[in-house]
Amino acid sequence: MQALFGQLLVGLINGSFYALLSLGLAIIFGLLNVVNFAHGAQYMMGAFAAWMATTYLGVGYFWALLLVPAAMGLVGVAVERLLLRRLYGLDNLYGLLLTFGLTLIAEGLFHQAYGNSGSTYPVPAALRGGVNLGFMYLPLYRAWVVVVSVVVCAASWFVIERTKLGAYLRAGTENPRLLQAFGVNVPLMFTLTYGFGVALAAFAGVMAAPVYQVTPLMGSSVIMVVFAVVVIGGMGSIAGSIFTGIGIGLVEGLTRYLYPEASSVVVFVVMALVLLVRPAGLFGRQR
Repeated sequence: MQALFGQLLVGLINGSFYALLSLGLAIIFGLLNVVNFAHGAQYMMGAFAAWMATTYLGVGYFWALLLVPAAMGLVGVAVERLLLRRLYGLDNLYGLLLTFGLTLIAEGLFHQAYGNSGSTYPVPAALRGGVNLGFMYLPLYRAWVVVVSVVVCAASWFVIERTKLGAYLRAGTENPRLLQAFGVNVPLMFTLTYGFGVALAAFAGVMAAPVYQVTPLMGSSVIMVVFAVVVIGGMGSIAGSIFTGIGIGLVEGLTRYLYPEASSVVVFVVMALVLLVRPAGLFGRQR
């Protein structure tokens, strides 16, 4: 039982990162109709920014958790204004190719500077140690990751689905020209939306830095699973990304306990089965 609960905990932690990353992807695709392949690289850059801020500037974890997503969000704003904006109205393939190129550039630069060996980021002192639950030992930082991820995802869902700003975002998805006719600055809304999606990726990167090795390829190792999560939940579905991300993490953990050899492919098996039954995804709208 300790082995089972241990693997489910690992799956829940992975699922928390899947939920954060797929949420950012769903927000960007839902409004901008851009498949942001650079999301994994932005996650990696967030982790590296936190590591560099601590190593070279002495910035603590909690400050990095606030400052790094804000800084990466500004980088996302610059990318949207200078590059992505030129591709609106074109085929999705152009956005995919552009963001894939940005991924290769970012990974190449970080690989050239830091190699592939990986760097460790210390767990903050306030979150070290753990709690003995009797049936398993729960590290405090892992519990922190799960709780914060759920809170951030729930807050993002509430803003998008239950506020006036979220209504504007959803209206912009359906008919941006009509929304602009009512006086809403749609281009600015698009820019801020992409910046927010990038900030979510960087936030996940900072949270992941004490859990995984900080390496230039850490984004590449997770982005394909995150894309599968988005497809399973439904492209552009906020709730689908959150619930599916956490659910897939738990499924991976259970599979790792029952049949470890299949744990790396189970998400793609689930994706294939879901698409056979419901091509729009579990929470997507059928067209």
